[in-house]
Amino acid sequence: MAWILLIAAGLFEIAMAYSLKLSDGFSVPVPAAAFVGFAVLSFGLLAVALKSLDVGTAYAVWTGIGAVGTATLGMVLLGDDVSPLKIASIVLILVGVVGLNLAGAAH
Repeated sequence: MAWILLIAAGLFEIAMAYSLKLSDGFSVPVPAAAFVGFAVLSFGLLAVALKSLDVGTAYAVWTGIGAVGTATLGMVLLGDDVSPLKIASIVLILVGVVGLNLAGAAH
């Protein structure tokens, strides 16, 4: 159950970042309010997941989901530049998160 909460927290982190972009520096009220709501949900779910998960692994997974998801969303929906180096970097983040999970499972 903690892993499901952690994944949901990571997805809300992506929504939080997207809302922040749409808020245009908090000058657009609806996306700014959405940012606050998504931030509360993301951090709240992370906090609950941390009751039973190792902090290092959980935080890495949470930030990894957010980083990979936000970078991908930016490239797909917001017209951010796409380059082989960006794609390779996203893959490295994924490899790092999987590696941390495997290392944690070895204990």
